[in-house]
Amino acid sequence: MLTKIDIYIIKKFLSTFFFTLLLIVCVIIVFDLSERLEEFIDKKAPIKAIIFDYYVNYIPYLANMMSPLFIFISVIFFTSKMASNSEIVAILASGISFKRLLRPFLICAILLAGLSYVLNNFLIPESNKKRIAFEEQYYRNKLRNYSQDIHMKINDNTYVYMTNFVIDLNLGNNFSIERFNDDGELEYKLLSDNVKWDTTINMWSITNYVERHINGLEETIKKGVKKDTILDLKVEEFKRRNNYVTTMNLFELNDFIEEQTFKGSQQIVNYELERQQRSSYPFATIVLTLIGVSVSSRKVRGGIGLHIGIGLLISFSYILFMQISATFALNSGVPAIVAVWIPNVVYGCLAAYLLKKAPK
Repeated sequence: MLTKIDIYIIKKFLSTFFFTLLLIVCVIIVFDLSERLEEFIDKKAPIKAIIFDYYVNYIPYLANMMSPLFIFISVIFFTSKMASNSEIVAILASGISFKRLLRPFLICAILLAGLSYVLNNFLIPESNKKRIAFEEQYYRNKLRNYSQDIHMKINDNTYVYMTNFVIDLNLGNNFSIERFNDDGELEYKLLSDNVKWDTTINMWSITNYVERHINGLEETIKKGVKKDTILDLKVEEFKRRNNYVTTMNLFELNDFIEEQTFKGSQQIVNYELERQQRSSYPFATIVLTLIGVSVSSRKVRGGIGLHIGIGLLISFSYILFMQISATFALNSGVPAIVAVWIPNVVYGCLAAYLLKKAPK
């Protein structure tokens, strides 16, 4: 049962958060438009597409991405204001425990975390499809595939390799195929100068190739100039930007990661980071809310300014920690789930400590 104090705090929490978020999002959109306006004009982007395909879909993405930070700042702001007006002291003096005072804060934090989780995993991926399609057409530079030494598994026993893939030509250089039997012994190998996707026949064309068929101690070698074949290899896989996974809902992302893990994709860490961040960022909302209440509920000489300063220091250190831990996952082999959740664990411990030291 919610009391008048609960309703009062919930109203303060939500109104401050949405007002702060709306204000900052408007400022960012103004700067974003001023930066991209020249590109929009040069590429003759229609005003309707700019508004409805880009900004209508960009605003939810931006708001959700920034929500943990601005939830934290909102909590710091209105709670420190309540403390400076002696409202926190009056509430505690009335017999309400600090633990009980946390309830409306947690209700809002859990509500906003749940909303963020749903947006992250189901609604924003749909809006990202239109936004990214717009960016590809009117803003981004032409896609290039910079991957080198591409290894892929296309079925249980067959592996392919190419040094690089040229998107403009649908061409993979220094292409090879290896097929093994159930005992793990090599039974077929093909080496070629390149492989190209032929759009007229929807097949892969292999040029200047050498085939080896191996059967125990016997080996047959065949050479050829051109060979058209069907491979379980989609040319679209080489034409995806890293943000492609942001257009997938949770179930699509899980299936995609399973498929790419089977194929031995070199980008699997990026995909795992995306999946883990979709749940860790909403959880950060709860952690930051508890830290914000603990820091700002005590009345101090510096007032709101000191609380906001401390809050900004903690929030920026938290963001920096998340970026550093993600880098470890990309470059040092740290599992994505560990890298993404370590900041929440560390700052969760900080929240527990601050709650213990908070005024009772």
